[in-house]
Amino acid sequence: MFFYRREYLTLSFEVVDFARNMHEASLVLDLLRRIEGMAGESGARSVIGVKVRMGTLCHFSPEHLRGHFQQAARGTLADGARLTIEISSDVRDPHAQDIMLDSLEVEL
Repeated sequence: MFFYRREYLTLSFEVVDFARNMHEASLVLDLLRRIEGMAGESGARSVIGVKVRMGTLCHFSPEHLRGHFQQAARGTLADGARLTIEISSDVRDPHAQDIMLDSLEVEL
């Protein structure tokens, strides 16, 4: 079962590395809260796949996002979920600094 609903997470640049890492972790936790909320609303037993789109000006690298996601998803409905990351190349996109949740694949 797929859900199609875009949600936007705005990223802002932080000068201090520690603060930036905390900010990034916070964004991933927020993403997981949204994923679990949507999955819970559907009565899902687990999340099999997550598709996100990263804006070209987002300061996460795909590998960095994947690592944060895998760590934060442990013990949640999204534990072990396949994370598909699409990267936008449009610098004029109003969401060029965002991570957008495109879709979820869940097991009911």
